[in-house]
Amino acid sequence: MVFWRAGLICVMAVIGLAAAQQPASDSPAVTAMIAQLRESVGPRWEPTVRFWCEAPRANRPDDPVIPPTKIFDNVYAIGNSGTTVYVVQTSAGLLMIDALGAGTADATAAQLETQLLPGFTKLGLNPADVKIVLVTHGHADHYGGSRYFQERFGAKVYVSAADWAVMLTPPAGGRGGGGQTAAPTPLPTRDGDIVDGTPIALGDGTVTPVAVPGHTPGSMGFIFPVRDRGAAHVAALFGGAWLTPQILSDAALETFLQSVGRFKAETARARVDVLLQNHMLMDPIQPKLDALARRGTAEANPFIVGATEYQKFLDVMEGCTRVNLARRKG
Repeated sequence: MVFWRAGLICVMAVIGLAAAQQPASDSPAVTAMIAQLRESVGPRWEPTVRFWCEAPRANRPDDPVIPPTKIFDNVYAIGNSGTTVYVVQTSAGLLMIDALGAGTADATAAQLETQLLPGFTKLGLNPADVKIVLVTHGHADHYGGSRYFQERFGAKVYVSAADWAVMLTPPAGGRGGGGQTAAPTPLPTRDGDIVDGTPIALGDGTVTPVAVPGHTPGSMGFIFPVRDRGAAHVAALFGGAWLTPQILSDAALETFLQSVGRFKAETARARVDVLLQNHMLMDPIQPKLDALARRGTAEANPFIVGATEYQKFLDVMEGCTRVNLARRKG
C-alpha cells in the first residue's frame, strides 16, 4: 500500500500499525471462521487464506523484480513480486493496466526507469505503442508512470471519476494518516473516466470494468479475454484488494465486502478462469513465471485456475474480510 499521492511506501509505519492492531490471539469464533474457510476452499488456496486472514503485508519497495514475461499470447507481465503491470496486445496497439511508480529517485518512485521501461525492452515491445493506460485505483504505485506514457507517447490515461478526485485531493498526512510522505508523484492529465460496466475497446481487445469500491472510493476490477496457445480464456483482475485491513475504516471494509460479492457475480457470469492481480502477494507470481519458463507442450498455463477455483479465490477475499470485521466487533 502507498500513500494517496506519495511514491514512497511507508513500510515501517504500515507494519507497525498492523502489529499494533492485530489481536495477539483470535477468539474461538474467529478461529472457527478461518478453519471453515480453509475447509471450504481447499488446499489450493491455503497460502491465500494464510496471507489474507493471518499474515497480510503491504507491497514494499524492495519486493524482488520479476522477469518480464509473456504470460499469454496477448498479455505480458512486468514489475515486481509485490506490484505487477499487465500489457495487453491488441490489433490497434497496446493497452496497459497500471503503471508502477514514478517521479523521484526513491526505490518505489524509480520503478518506471528501473522496471517498467526495461521490461518493455526485454520483451521486444515498443512503449510508444501503448495507446491506453487503465489505472485500477488512485494510489501512486498504480498511476505513477502513467504521466510519462501520456506525455512521451501520447497514451490516454483513464481512471474512475471517484479516484481522479482521490489523486487530486489526497487526505492530509497520506492515506495511512500521520505517516511520513515522499515527493509527490506527477499526476497524469484526465483523458477520461473508467465507467462501471462500460467496455473499453482498443482494436480487437475489450476490457470490461466493474466498480469495486472499498480500498478507494473508485477502485475498479477488470474482465477481459486472453488467449493461451490460441485457446480462448477470460481473465479478471480485482484492482482494489486490501493488503493490510487496518488502513480501512469499518465502513470501507463493509463496502469492500459488498464489492467482492458483486465481483463474484460478474466474474461467474463471464466464466472467468484466469487469475491476475496487480498485487499478487496472496498468490505469488514468481512460481507461476518459473512454471511458464519450463512449461512443456502438454502442461497447463499456471495463471489458468478454472472457473470454479477462481470463485474460491474470491471466497477467500470475502471470507478474510469477514474475519477482520469480526475481529473488530469482538
